Amino acid sequence: MKFISYRIGDRASYGAVIDDQIVDLGCRPDAPADLKAAIAASWLPGSIKGLEPTLALAEVSLLPIIPNPGKILCVGHNYEDHRKETNRAKTDHPSIFTRFADTQIAAGEAIRRPPESTMLDYEGELLLIVGKGGRRISREDAMDHVAGFACANDASVRDFQWHTGQFTPGKNFPGTCASGPWMVTTDEIGPLEMLSITTRLNGEVMQQGRFDQLVFPIPELVAYCSTFTNLSPGDLILTGTPGGVGAKRQPPVWMKAGDTVEITIDAIGTLTNPVIDEA
Repeated sequence: MKFISYRIGDRASYGAVIDDQIVDLGCRPDAPADLKAAIAASWLPGSIKGLEPTLALAEVSLLPIIPNPGKILCVGHNYEDHRKETNRAKTDHPSIFTRFADTQIAAGEAIRRPPESTMLDYEGELLLIVGKGGRRISREDAMDHVAGFACANDASVRDFQWHTGQFTPGKNFPGTCASGPWMVTTDEIGPLEMLSITTRLNGEVMQQGRFDQLVFPIPELVAYCSTFTNLSPGDLILTGTPGGVGAKRQPPVWMKAGDTVEITIDAIGTLTNPVIDEA
């Protein structure tokens, strides 16, 4: 199924998406406080039984899928073509960095280019939402700990990313991490390996990849991350971007005000965000 977090009027809620309508789950008297809590309580599988949609998708303002994640972990250079275009050495372990929760925006919300930089780059990615928490999760059990997947744009402020060898500044400007439009549960996606991801900037294809091209596949990422930290329900893992980023094109291609960027993933959908200059 597809699940979203959203706001209608002054009320934040979450629900299941059926076609272009929403089953409002957050209004149920027995409902957990938010989508993260519902995932943690294993409440979602039977949550819509006997319920009918009561809202149109067009009526609500989408929120980031998990507005309040405990952790956002990001994987760098996880496609071979991207590793090569950045001239990074091969490694035996994933390159992991972090994002802050307040960098998140929802589908349809504007990615904000900060006034300190003109080097705002797109990065289409598969977003993993942790379902069942755990520590030292085995590769064999990893998929049992995944609630679902979504599209993401791990937009990067490149010059701040390149100030040193640490990625944190360039990855944590507010309004630069888009996700959505919904989480699709693993049972509806099927095998990931042959699914493709495409990034379009103003309609032009900039990135294309398949998930069988991941240097470190999903189960290995879950196992590795759970070794050094306890994964909790609602934690997010951005799994890496394919080659074709704007920084490595000749000449470079940077996102600017007025642009529209789309991330499409088979079996999930399309995440669309305009770009504006931050006031």
